Amino acid sequence: MINQQNITVATLVKRPNRFLGLIRLGSDVVEAFIPNPGRMHELLYPGKKVFVRKADHSHRRTSYDVIGVEHDGVRVSIDSNLPNRFMKQLLVAKRFAPFAEYDTIVSEPRVYEGRFDFRLEGESGVAFIEVKSCTLVEDGHAIFPDAPTVRGARHMHSLSRTLSENLASRAAVVFIIQRPDARLFSPNDPMDPKFGDALRDAHSVGVEVYALSCRVVNWNLETERLVPVDLEFFIG
Repeated sequence: MINQQNITVATLVKRPNRFLGLIRLGSDVVEAFIPNPGRMHELLYPGKKVFVRKADHSHRRTSYDVIGVEHDGVRVSIDSNLPNRFMKQLLVAKRFAPFAEYDTIVSEPRVYEGRFDFRLEGESGVAFIEVKSCTLVEDGHAIFPDAPTVRGARHMHSLSRTLSENLASRAAVVFIIQRPDARLFSPNDPMDPKFGDALRDAHSVGVEVYALSCRVVNWNLETERLVPVDLEFFIG
């Protein structure tokens, strides 16, 4: 659980790079870590009110993490590490219905030349799950990614490979939408058509695709709903 006493509101002054923000706290401008590689142009811009968390580690260069924003009346988490932790909670508690029958959960198993987020084991066999964080929603339509992701496409190919090589009986990618206002999910083809194609190819050979919309409560996630997935080529 997140300690709410360590969270305060600041103003974003500038974002020099993907992982660094300059924030105004009172009369001071300080550096803050942005735990998300996405562009998030619609969420993070100069003058935006942001929620920041005091860092726990004194050896870090930055003393704060930018963990979220209030955008058009919707609270949005931008911590790309949170969905993985949330997914593990769901799996352990058997509260993610599509994979509730598995008893053993292994985090970050090494597979091929990399890692997936989870390996599940149960009477029905082995399953691999890859989790992706999604923050971009346009008029109720969640889309991923908001920046090109070679790594994401590679994960889709690897998930497909686990099925074709009988390394697993099931494989899935779960898009955790860190806001509650999504009614539909699609790959963001205009941003990264290679990822969209990789996702569609993976789905065509049996990789399951889920999108889970979440509420942000005390800067943790709570399930809102599974939203429909439309994998047709998306034109925004």
